[in-house]
Order: sequence, then C-alpha cells, then structure tokens
Amino acid sequence: MTQCISADKVNYQSAQFAQDKFVNSQPTEQPKFSKTLAIFWRFIREKRQHASPISDIPVHNLRVEDIAELSNNQVHIIKLGHSSVLLKLAGELWLLDPVLSERASPFSFIGPKRFHASPLDVTQLPKIDKVLISHDHYDHLDQDTIKKLTHNTEQFLVPLGVERALKKWGIAEDKISAFDWWQTTSDDVATVTFTPTQHFSGRGLFDGNQTLWGSWAIASRHGKIFFSGDSGYFAGFKQIGDKLGPFDLTLIETGAYDKDWHNIHMTPEQSVQAHLDLNGKTMMPIHNSTFDLAFHAWSEPLTRVNQAAEDNSVTLATPIFGEVVTLGASRLNQQWWLTME
Repeated sequence: MTQCISADKVNYQSAQFAQDKFVNSQPTEQPKFSKTLAIFWRFIREKRQHASPISDIPVHNLRVEDIAELSNNQVHIIKLGHSSVLLKLAGELWLLDPVLSERASPFSFIGPKRFHASPLDVTQLPKIDKVLISHDHYDHLDQDTIKKLTHNTEQFLVPLGVERALKKWGIAEDKISAFDWWQTTSDDVATVTFTPTQHFSGRGLFDGNQTLWGSWAIASRHGKIFFSGDSGYFAGFKQIGDKLGPFDLTLIETGAYDKDWHNIHMTPEQSVQAHLDLNGKTMMPIHNSTFDLAFHAWSEPLTRVNQAAEDNSVTLATPIFGEVVTLGASRLNQQWWLTME
C-alpha cells in the first residue's frame, strides 16, 4: 500500500483513509473526549460486582522445551492472556497481539492490572517467526513487549500506520510489513490476510484513528484460523467467511462490552453470531479474564458465551491459560471459571 508523506503527516492511499483519519466501512460513532470523561466518571461512581477474581486464575506454566516438543505437522494454539496468543504453525512460532506487561496502560503505576501471570516467558524463546498486531490500543500493542521481542523476531505484521510506532521503538524497517484491509502475504507456511473490523484506534488524546484496525485470517495446509482483534458486530464477518472461510478455529473477542460502546465491541451472543458468520468450526473466546476493562463481572463473558454456544450448537474451546489446543485433536473442554464463583 502506497503512502504520501509530508513534513507533518502521512496520507495513506487507502479506501479506509479519509480526511486524515481511518474510518470504518459503515459510519460509527467515534469516542469523544466528553464521552470518555463520562465513562471515567462511571468507573468512579458505579457500584460493581465481581470486577476481578477473588482467587487465583488457573494457569498452566509452560517451559520453552515444552513448545519445542510440539509437533511441526499440526497447528497448536496457546492462550497467554487477554488477546495474546502463541501459535506453533508448521514448526514456526507466531505471536498474536502479545501484551506481557503488568498493566494495559501507558503507565507502569496505574491502569488495568493483570489478574494472572503469563504462562510462558516468550522472550526466552530462541526465535519468533511472526508477530501479528490487530490495532494499536494498549491491551493489544504493548511497547515494552515489542521492544523485548526486537532481537528474536523475524517479521512484524501490522495495520497501516502502526509501523511508525514500531520504527520509533527501534524495530528495523525491513522487519515490518504494514497492511490495508484485504491485503495478503504468502510464504511456504501460510497465507495471511488482513481483514476488516468495526473499531477505532489511538493511544492518546490527540491521535484518534491515525492508524488502521483489523483482524487476521491465517490459512495453512494444516488448518485455517481467524483472529478477530476487536470489533463491534457487523456485516463484515459474513463477508470474510464467504471469501476466506470456513475456519477450523475462530479466536473471537468476547469481553469488555458495554452499552456505552456497543458499536465497537460485541456482546458474547454477538461473538457467537460472528463465529457462525465466519463459517467457523470451533470458537475460542479471547479478550477476557486478564484485565478489568468494562463494567461487567470478570467471568460474565465466559458464562454468557458458553450459553450462547449451547443455544446455537457451536463447539466452544475455553482452555485455561497455557493449555495447548491442537487443531483436529480431541480434548476435554472445561468451564474452569465456574470453580471460582
């Protein structure tokens, strides 16, 4: 995707870029400063129930040796926390939205704090082949984590505009590939397509929608995976399913929803519908159980998505963090969060 660069701004030649900002395919209400203040005031005043777990979330700790021993002719998926996922794909190691810091915040001393530690120190892995980023929010793009991955990562695949942050953080330009919606890259391992979502971007008060947001479709000879990033429910899921599906596994945002941002995040019931639209076989809910980012109880997304999956005859995978899920392999799925209520 070409871009025109002036002294003070970048003008991307993209159908999603208009009047110096990226936009959704359908008009959506964008967060305003006044609304942000109102939401902050809700967090201060609103009485909340079970915002965080009262006991330790179960985590299966992994060693680097455990990852090395996983087979190279299957797809292995490991939830590390929130939307952070490790894939072992044809022997390669891929990270999706890795956030390993203590807080999803621009500050180390304030902001949403992790409920649990990562099951694996990915900085100890000898090599990461690809890091895929869905958008630039702090719970999906973590500066400290990216910097720690600089020297052992071969490629960073990011949305348009996010490449500027990575270059600023010291990532070599030849390691970074920036994508517009529907752009694809292929190699001997997989074909990767950056696909639309309905969301927004920004890491501060004055950089709203200066970078693109999206999801990733990964197709390999061992299976096909969809990674949603963040999105409100929209017709784009069916479009992606029709073009690139069916998917063996969908990793779908299920958490941090609220009436005040209903068009940019999905309810659990909408997440299940998105999975159906995508022609998914098994659904793995992500974006939950690591940070307190909304007003609902910490375990509510998993309880509601489990019921919605049952109602729609959807196969659900809700592994504990650190559990290895292998495409095509049988496993006993557990509703682990019920033991903590």
